[in-house]
Amino acid sequence: MSALHQLVPAPWSFSAGTGELVLDAGTTVGADPELSGARRWLSRALGAATGWDLAPVPPQEAGIRLLLAPALDAEAYRLEVGDAVVISAGGAAGAFYAAQTLLQLMGPAALRQAPVAPAEAWPLPRVRVEDKPRFGYRGTMLDVARHFMPKDNVLRFIEVMAMHKLNVLHLHLTDDQGWRVQINRYPKLTETGAWRRESSLGSWRAGVFDGRPHGGFYTQDDLREIVAFAAERHITVIPEIDVPGHSQAAIAAYPELGAGDGPVEVWTRWGINETVLEVSETSLEFYRNVLDEVVDIFPSPWISLGGDEVPLTQWQASAQAQAKAAALGLDDVSGLHSWFVGQLALHLQSHGRATSVWDEIGDGGLPDGALVASWRGYEGGIDALRKGYDVVMCPEHKLYLDHRQADGDDEPVPVGFVTTLQAVYEFEPLPGVGNEDLPGRLLGAQANIWTEHLDSPRRVQFAAFPRLSAIAEVFWSNPENRDYDEFLNRLSGAHLARLEAMGVEYRPLEGPAPWQKRPGVEGWKRDYDAEQLVRN
Repeated sequence: MSALHQLVPAPWSFSAGTGELVLDAGTTVGADPELSGARRWLSRALGAATGWDLAPVPPQEAGIRLLLAPALDAEAYRLEVGDAVVISAGGAAGAFYAAQTLLQLMGPAALRQAPVAPAEAWPLPRVRVEDKPRFGYRGTMLDVARHFMPKDNVLRFIEVMAMHKLNVLHLHLTDDQGWRVQINRYPKLTETGAWRRESSLGSWRAGVFDGRPHGGFYTQDDLREIVAFAAERHITVIPEIDVPGHSQAAIAAYPELGAGDGPVEVWTRWGINETVLEVSETSLEFYRNVLDEVVDIFPSPWISLGGDEVPLTQWQASAQAQAKAAALGLDDVSGLHSWFVGQLALHLQSHGRATSVWDEIGDGGLPDGALVASWRGYEGGIDALRKGYDVVMCPEHKLYLDHRQADGDDEPVPVGFVTTLQAVYEFEPLPGVGNEDLPGRLLGAQANIWTEHLDSPRRVQFAAFPRLSAIAEVFWSNPENRDYDEFLNRLSGAHLARLEAMGVEYRPLEGPAPWQKRPGVEGWKRDYDAEQLVRN
């Protein structure tokens, strides 16, 4: 493949022609009916950046033609720039990804939302691109529970995801520190559960709090708007309603849900919390009702029930939990974890939805048809594949983007493992399995952005980019052509300018800008070998 291109993620095949095609204000766009959504999106995006009114015409008459090519896979496309721009796509998604590639070929200014100068003519290199994704699931998990992200910022994040050809947004909506989705049947979830009186400043081990209330939530119409905006960009939004741990915000709103003694407030610190849901019919019925409203908002084939980090302390002290474990024939209360999630998974099945879970659920038994997100290294995912489940890899030591990007004191709130740009670019989802025949399906992988220490959209952008640009290439491009130095050339040569044009406040390659540092805010560095997780 030619090294002349500046595209991110790298296409599977690229060849440069001779000369240029000049687009101007008379440029027209036409599409086969099946690709009309991509035509509308491209006309809006390109029209915004150029100021042109890109009139729709029949595809055979257009200067930019989007043609259905059923022989191609649904997400695959061929882009040819000659005497016209001809896009051949296997489906609507492929046409949309071709439109994204076209904007990248036109330069960073094509990604702005208004013209920065009169655009009488816009040269476009004559090229041929043939492209397809490596994985069908190319995800990002965004935690809006720890720190709420306003709707407009979520929409902008989705737009940047789409430019990178990512196609799943896993939205972490509930946790100990906040409940972010309006549930009409239970208004206290947002009246009480959507705000906390203060937050830990840096690591909770430092015992420092900011003294500042924090909160926010999305109305159901906000979330429907987010879903529709994402769908136009071929991104599926998976909501996460975390149970039976990470639930203190819900318990603060409705104390009868809790397994502990007495009322609690929405949690103000980070870390693993011993407060869990009681394994009662009251709790199950409550969450069935919550999920009834969630599935009405989100058409995703998967609804995440989380299921990670569930201490047993309160269940061990609960007569009700002890009795339930005995009635179910369980050896001890630890089995209640998977049982509880399994009951709600059955309810989701009645809605025609599958359950997504973190890999801990596999320790006690996975729900039928579950999608397993493997975060504790690789082994949980590999074990699920051996049992025939669908898996998404997101190991903490490789794909957690809240972790620090370099060693040293300049990193703001230095937490977790050192996860460099090169490290994420070299990620592989299935190391060490050789030629083993795994009956399950590896759907793809997902980068996770937890926001305990990312208290604003600016901080999320700093943590995510350009690492997410590198990850997107891993998820999309041919692994046989991967070359970190060549990627760096494309990143610094064109792609960082694209991020700037889109308003993304990324981490500079040489290190944080002065205003991105947070001196004096204590982090927490992991004190064990990250590579050990490859084997555990």
